[in-house]
Amino acid sequence: MKTHTLLMPLDMHLHLRDGVMLENIAPLTAYSFSGALIMPNLVPPVDTKEAVLAYRERVMAAVPNDYFEPYMTLFYKNYDKKFLTDVAEEITAIKLYPAGITTNSEGGVSSFDIEEMRPTLEAMSELGIPLCVHGETDGFVMDREAEFMSIYELLAQNFPDLKIVMEHITTKAAVEMLDKYPNLYATITVHHLLLTLDDVIGGMMMPHHFCKPIAKRPEDLDALLDLALNAHPKVMFGSDSAPHPKYKKEACGCAAGVFTAPIALQLLCEIFEQFDKLDNLQTFVSDNAQSIYGICPEFKEVTLEKRPFVVPETYSNVVPLYAGETINWAIESVD
Repeated sequence: MKTHTLLMPLDMHLHLRDGVMLENIAPLTAYSFSGALIMPNLVPPVDTKEAVLAYRERVMAAVPNDYFEPYMTLFYKNYDKKFLTDVAEEITAIKLYPAGITTNSEGGVSSFDIEEMRPTLEAMSELGIPLCVHGETDGFVMDREAEFMSIYELLAQNFPDLKIVMEHITTKAAVEMLDKYPNLYATITVHHLLLTLDDVIGGMMMPHHFCKPIAKRPEDLDALLDLALNAHPKVMFGSDSAPHPKYKKEACGCAAGVFTAPIALQLLCEIFEQFDKLDNLQTFVSDNAQSIYGICPEFKEVTLEKRPFVVPETYSNVVPLYAGETINWAIESVD
């Protein structure tokens, strides 16, 4: 059997939720990843030092071993420098959500007034705290990310020393923006390397393919593949794996989020092998993130094997991408 080994894989955009969901879902990522950037959009959001420390404790309590590092984030607010200085060692980044744009983001930013944001963003620049951004407007759904590019430009121009990560990019416009400014970086999900809008609503509505930002056009998919497959140095893997109970996905008012955590590495191997780029997967799924964030993850060696693997119908009542379908790679061992 053909095998492929990855060292210290990292997921730089992960939702774990809380309570029973956290307890059920966190071990799935901790099994095959050395670490993950943990999103703060809980209810209430993670927006104090005490909340960061408490959430980290809950994450670690849910993980069955010590070989996983949760890189914690704060929910963006206009924090002062004193607060940020005090919390800087406990967090890896701060996550900015436009108000109401996705799950549990009602308390996000409602106005991108640069002068209002300046004290916080300048303090983050000085302290070396990256800003991760869910980059969408509230416009027409297919145009929301492209419309946000002007805001990325505004942030990049006004705060050149601030490391800005464009989260889960989905468009050719975002790909083109990446190299316009040296302080812009990006994450790409595995599902946005596989799906277009046609896979979501082209036939029957596929609720487990629905996420925000929604999958876009074939030309957008091609642009994302070009970045990921060639391991562009400013791009890294971030699954945006977002677990919701089955009843919230298969319902009127379907919750946004694609759950990929248990099969992300397997799917990435399949994609990169298809394009004869397996040698670049290590860089995309670990090396770039280490360089961009300046982190040193716990050692973990994950060996994947090319053999048929039937994706479970559910993981603790959370339906994964491609549930019940056969994919071409499986995890053979983790050391």
